[in-house]
Amino acid sequence: MSGPQSLVEALRLAAGFSDVELRFQTHPGDYETYLYRDLLGRARRVAASLQAKGIKPGDRVALILPTSVSFYDAFFGVLFAGAVPCALYPPVRLGRLQEWKTSTAAMLRRLPAAAVLTDGRLLGLVGHPTAAAGVPLLALRVNDLLGTKALQLDPIPQSDDLACVQFSSGSTGEPKPVALSHYNMIANAQAIMNTFPGDPRRHSGVSWLPLYHDMGLVGALVVALITPATLTLLPPERFIARPRLWLEALSESGATVSVAPNFAYGLCADRVENLEGLDLSRWKVALCGAEPVHPTTLQRFIERFAKVGFSAPALTPVYGLAEATLAVTFSSYDKPFTRLRGNRKVTEESRCFSPDESADDEWVSVGKPLAGHAVQIRRQDEPVDEGQIGAVWVSGPGVMKGYLDDAEATAKVIQDGWLDTGDECFIWKQELYLTGRSKDLIILRGRNYDPAAIEQSLIDLEGLRSGCVAAFSVEAKESEGLVVLAEAHGQPSEQLLEAMRSVLRARVGMDPAAIEVLPAGSLPRTSSGKIRRSLARQLWLENRLTKPNQPGVLRLLAESFQGHRKLLQRRL
Repeated sequence: MSGPQSLVEALRLAAGFSDVELRFQTHPGDYETYLYRDLLGRARRVAASLQAKGIKPGDRVALILPTSVSFYDAFFGVLFAGAVPCALYPPVRLGRLQEWKTSTAAMLRRLPAAAVLTDGRLLGLVGHPTAAAGVPLLALRVNDLLGTKALQLDPIPQSDDLACVQFSSGSTGEPKPVALSHYNMIANAQAIMNTFPGDPRRHSGVSWLPLYHDMGLVGALVVALITPATLTLLPPERFIARPRLWLEALSESGATVSVAPNFAYGLCADRVENLEGLDLSRWKVALCGAEPVHPTTLQRFIERFAKVGFSAPALTPVYGLAEATLAVTFSSYDKPFTRLRGNRKVTEESRCFSPDESADDEWVSVGKPLAGHAVQIRRQDEPVDEGQIGAVWVSGPGVMKGYLDDAEATAKVIQDGWLDTGDECFIWKQELYLTGRSKDLIILRGRNYDPAAIEQSLIDLEGLRSGCVAAFSVEAKESEGLVVLAEAHGQPSEQLLEAMRSVLRARVGMDPAAIEVLPAGSLPRTSSGKIRRSLARQLWLENRLTKPNQPGVLRLLAESFQGHRKLLQRRL
């Protein structure tokens, strides 16, 4: 591997570039700006403080932080201390605070974490899971670690050393701790960067993706670091509240690269009405991944923003997963995204795709493997021919070291360097097409159904929240029945339920055993916002799907106070 051998070395090399900036949006149009040499000095100071507090080489340190310079301070400070960072998501969905405390405590125990790094605003809330998990050094504020003393001697990690732990999304089960080496992260980032058209150093990026998620951490932070390239970061919650801010940042900075899930492109197409002042003509790499890609969503985005210079070939569907560090396949930048037409019913029954231009069903290509990577479609561990649907296996430098401290779980998914992704796909003309996840597959009366296709059939139904649908099967009258749950913008109505049934009959050819419309926020989600179908099924069967209780200011103050008290009691 050419270039830096570790993330420590990558930061030292990036510090030599005085024309490369890291920009954090503090308010719309306002930014805090840092050079990588600033970040290097701050990381060395944090590392010295961590060592003074007893952090040893190889310790696992959890980060629970928002998008800010403190995340960089913590992430690289832990690495320079010789320890291993693991970014966990902060309590962004306050209506699910108890759920967040329980899941975070479980992840802290699983590491196990020697310390938790956070900021002053989150310290009280973070205190609950930190104390519950028995973290030895408890929760520390990053700003308190920025002392005047800097690390005197940088560590020299080997490329195969453990660099980071990132938990898988947990969309089909409990999140698993993915162990990544320096080689995994740098090689995968280099493979991504090498797909960019022209000289990589001439590119710059904008991202609102959370840095605790693999797309934000590897696809933005690490790619920008090893290029090195200027990167502008927006808080995720600011994008959700006002999607135009993402496009404004791209327009103002002239950035050429940005990545987002399918729902983000739909959100912009639906909610960004005022195009005045936007110029997206320099945005050449608009990656779309992390969740099923819907062709209608992408087409709406292209048509809406072509008016301000957006080019159709820029919108690029991609495929990857945490266990492969991030990226596996990318589409081409020199043509609009590729879609295939066929009959979904025939395809699912035969487990084989055959083109049919007269059919209404579509699949979107997520491209070809990145350099150094390979994919195979297998059934019963044997490769199958073009068009045959099976499990996709991946090999390449991004394939994880394994699940942290769990050789048995690792052996179940990695064989001879090949990773079983758990995804169902087929290959057509050397390009990969996803058909679903094997664990989520719905089997009714002997036929396989992709739940994503059922959910996406409702994507444009007025009254439903886009991307907030879960489809799964349950036992019903000695057979299997389909259940569809959806979140509504307002109050559910009989008219909306009947409209859902009509759409499902017309577009999918199915009449569900049960349909329910739920208040916003009722469906369980992963840290990256994807619906957790298996957990939704379990909660529905147990009659435990409830509307989140949004806590008031007094409740949050009480939670924070109690968390501070737990930390104080532990310290005493």
